[in-house]
Amino acid sequence: MVIDRGGIYWANLGAPVGSRPAKRRPVVVISAQTYNQSRLATVVALVITSNTEMAAMPSNVFLPAAATGLPRDSVVNVTAIVTLNKADLIEQAGLTPLALLRDIDRGLTSSLDL
Repeated sequence: MVIDRGGIYWANLGAPVGSRPAKRRPVVVISAQTYNQSRLATVVALVITSNTEMAAMPSNVFLPAAATGLPRDSVVNVTAIVTLNKADLIEQAGLTPLALLRDIDRGLTSSLDL
């Protein structure tokens, strides 16, 4: 499977531990394309939730289902950053439109104080 920055994938996040996201969930890959295409075994991603109330949190980004390929409107939680093995990406669900990917980048910049 080709893994692209901005790609939305269903991922196996493992068993629940504390407040960490778990189980099968959509994620958006944010690692640089050169890393995604390299021999590195991992990617960096943000967890996506269908809890649209999370869109009210600072820096989170609303993802309309019609624009992303997700089954329902969702929200990128920019504070839920995960490093995943590429093998944990089960299948591609869609692609983040460029304008929304830029919003995600701005959210990351703000939440990480970069």
